[in-house]
Amino acid sequence: MKGRIIICGLLFTLNAAAQEQATTDSVSRQDSSTSLMSKLRHVQQFLDDKARGKVDPHYIEVPEKPWRVILRYKETAVDVDYENDFYFPEDKERLFWKLCFEPPVASSIGFWAGYRGTGISYSHSLVKNAGRYFSISSTGAKYGFNFRHRRFSTDEVTFNAKYYQDEKIVEEQNIHDKIDAPVWIRSTYINGYYVFNGRHYSQAAAYNQSVIQRRSAGSLLAGATWYQSSFDLSAAENSLFVLLSKKVGRIKMHQANIGIGYGYNFVPFRGFVINAMAMPTISVYNRVKVYKYDYNYYPLDDIVKPLDSYGQWNSQTHTWANGEKYKPMDEEGNYLQDVKGWEIDSDVNYGRLQFNVDLRLGIAYNWSNYFIGLQGQFNRFSYKMNETKVVLIDGYARVSLGMRF
Repeated sequence: MKGRIIICGLLFTLNAAAQEQATTDSVSRQDSSTSLMSKLRHVQQFLDDKARGKVDPHYIEVPEKPWRVILRYKETAVDVDYENDFYFPEDKERLFWKLCFEPPVASSIGFWAGYRGTGISYSHSLVKNAGRYFSISSTGAKYGFNFRHRRFSTDEVTFNAKYYQDEKIVEEQNIHDKIDAPVWIRSTYINGYYVFNGRHYSQAAAYNQSVIQRRSAGSLLAGATWYQSSFDLSAAENSLFVLLSKKVGRIKMHQANIGIGYGYNFVPFRGFVINAMAMPTISVYNRVKVYKYDYNYYPLDDIVKPLDSYGQWNSQTHTWANGEKYKPMDEEGNYLQDVKGWEIDSDVNYGRLQFNVDLRLGIAYNWSNYFIGLQGQFNRFSYKMNETKVVLIDGYARVSLGMRF
């Protein structure tokens, strides 16, 4: 009996200790949660005070509600020109040809979500094979930051070729068609700017509505841009274009730009703002790397051996069975199903200074906790290496509808 009393006493003691520990853990979790929420509120208060402390409230209004969700519809246009200009002084001949890729205007729908001037966005294309877009942005009273990445392919092309002899055009072609394999284009755009008159002028008022411009004002802007892109034409089916480019099938470009521009916000009435910004830039770093390819077919004029004497292609030795490296292309394009390609060389060139431009236009209207905006941006980037030149023009127009909470 005594033993049972001792055991019951031990169980009661352990149960009481367990309940006390559970109560302590619960209080500890509540304290931890309260502490975390308190820290978050302090962070939000710090960001709010920072946003309001650096602007003149007579010119820029910082809304009470800091969170925003925005729905966006965007139309994106891209133009890529790929040029080659070859001179043959000994024959007094010149061959110029250009591929112009103008995919259809891509429509996309997406969202932006964030706190004050910092947020993340994603858009999904409504057009098949038009690519994917991803961006991050952050804005403050005196700064702005944008990151944009895109990847797309296209087989729509306009081909323009001119053959000169003694500086006179002997033959010219201008054809719009589809190439045999799509060209892949990737680009990453990182832009940052500093606003000299940040107390009175806000770039964000027209482009992401984190603040509201109350009076008209302008400012000088200093900006820096990092841009990198790749242009890939190396698919075996496009071998003819690669061979006509001195075997250049893929190009990678890295470019850093700096510039001084000007932006102006025009406020005709409360809640409505029109922004225009222009910033010419000069590249201070311009690195171009080209990758060269070879193929087992070549556009030879003189066919020395019968086409049926070449036998099988050996991918290890890169030769045909009869020892030849190249098999002539026929005019009907029957070679396309058998063409093989491989990388043979690469070359890096640090190019000369390039002039680029960044143009933006934004319109926004705010009422209650809602706002609507229309924004547009135009960028031009170019790079050149020897006889090859690539110009990429990237622009968009966007409609946005959002709310604050």
